[in-house]
Amino acid sequence: MIEIFILSLVQGVTEFLPISSSSHLILLSNYFNFQNQSLSIDVSLHVGSFLAIIFYFKKDIIEFYKNKILFFKIFISSLPVMIVGYFLVELDIIDKLRNLKIIALTTFIFGILLYVSDRFKSNNSINEHFTLKSAIFIGLLQILSLVPGVSRSGIAITAARLLNFKRLDSVKISFLLSIPILGAVSIFGLQDIISNENLSLTRFNLLSIGLSFFFSLITIKYFLTYIKKFDLSIFVYYRVFLGFLLIYMAYL
Repeated sequence: MIEIFILSLVQGVTEFLPISSSSHLILLSNYFNFQNQSLSIDVSLHVGSFLAIIFYFKKDIIEFYKNKILFFKIFISSLPVMIVGYFLVELDIIDKLRNLKIIALTTFIFGILLYVSDRFKSNNSINEHFTLKSAIFIGLLQILSLVPGVSRSGIAITAARLLNFKRLDSVKISFLLSIPILGAVSIFGLQDIISNENLSLTRFNLLSIGLSFFFSLITIKYFLTYIKKFDLSIFVYYRVFLGFLLIYMAYL
């Protein structure tokens, strides 16, 4: 039970912060030798985050007619990572990327890139400047998030900042992009969870979804509040520190 709580907390907090949820889940599970870190639980954790982002942006989604152009661009931007991710899973390549050396390097390198992008001028807003061209650019860079340690939210925010989007708008773009991506993970993963005949595992799945939903919702709310007043430096410092630590563990 405590394992599910910790994994849900880590998923809920790191999914929407630019620090990589997958790398934290992998490292935490390996270090503590968690028994519940299976693909089924991982899917459940992402389902909880998906429900949280849907709940938080429910007004935007309900007003689909007004926002249909925006959501079309969001969908187009999400396609590259979903398509490439599907083939990486089918070809069994994705698991080969889940190792400490890769996570160490990506955590550090993309932390530095986040710092560089956050120094860019920020005049663009999502309502006026989120064009199809910018959506495709951000979408292509999001493919990198398939490598553990890069961070889906981190690379989306980095890409938006490189295009001179305001800090808050960059975070909102990252949040909106998570809707179709987490939705795809949920749809493809739920079938395996529902068809599983192990009732004990099913209860763990439901608990994972509920806790992940709660922690994700809290993170979304307060990250948006935080980013209105501060820059991304604290996340850069964290990534650089963690990157150095992991590089030491992996290579020295």
